[in-house]
Amino acid sequence: MMKTILITDSCCDLPYAYTKENNIHVLPLTVHLKDKEIKDDLGKENKYREFYDLILGGEMPITSQINAYTFKEEFEKHLKEGNSVIYIGFSSALSGCVNSAYLAVEELKEEMKDVPVTVVDTKAASLGVGLLVYYANEFLKQGKSTEFIVSWLEENKLKVNHWFTVEDLNHLYRGGRVSKTAATIGTILSIKPIMKVNDEGKLIPVFKAKGRKKSLNSLLDQVKENIVNPREQVVFISHGGCEKELTGLMQSLKEELKVKSVIVSPIGAAIGSHAGPGTVALFFLGEKR
Repeated sequence: MMKTILITDSCCDLPYAYTKENNIHVLPLTVHLKDKEIKDDLGKENKYREFYDLILGGEMPITSQINAYTFKEEFEKHLKEGNSVIYIGFSSALSGCVNSAYLAVEELKEEMKDVPVTVVDTKAASLGVGLLVYYANEFLKQGKSTEFIVSWLEENKLKVNHWFTVEDLNHLYRGGRVSKTAATIGTILSIKPIMKVNDEGKLIPVFKAKGRKKSLNSLLDQVKENIVNPREQVVFISHGGCEKELTGLMQSLKEELKVKSVIVSPIGAAIGSHAGPGTVALFFLGEKR
């Protein structure tokens, strides 16, 4: 019987233990740091703390996307076992991974008669991708078909809210996300941008908060305003090595909003290279982004 295999990339930022337990295949992006090439492996071998310590020490990481050859090899392996594949990928507006996956599918179509591979461009980032992988996996455990899962993903991906703030604007400046002026002034005045990922899958600033505490409270306000059916929802939180600051957020989500559960995971090397240490991001389903 044909099985459905879920594949994602390391920009999903899901806990490694979760992907392993649920047989979710994760292709790593590569990060070049301090004359080394490291795999963004969800913290399996390359530890998050060491990565963030290097950045805090002034190291400048450069990320590389997954190429079409790697996707082709991965897809082919599962197809030859008689399975179908859903690749749930990092936003095409932020990386070329999804385009590489499309290229791989086209190459396979020239070589194989049947290529049951679906590429889902989530227009999402970090645990926004992870949230979609999580629900796809839940449906898989319920015995839902590939068609059902793909349809649900396409219908709901633009309902995934991403709200985040950063500790240091200079990382976003280096990644081309904010101007040098905005980064400098923001740093001097302790202004923390509250940002989101829009329907195109791009990062956009929405408003500003003065100081760290207000910026974290602003994230919580966005959940309160935009979440639907909180008691039935899993809220995801990713962070740039600052889990100790999340206690209040988690408490409010559980006690005030009574959300079903909260999944917390560090931001991996690929996303963390651009967002930097101290980033906090919340993800949940709303009526729209």
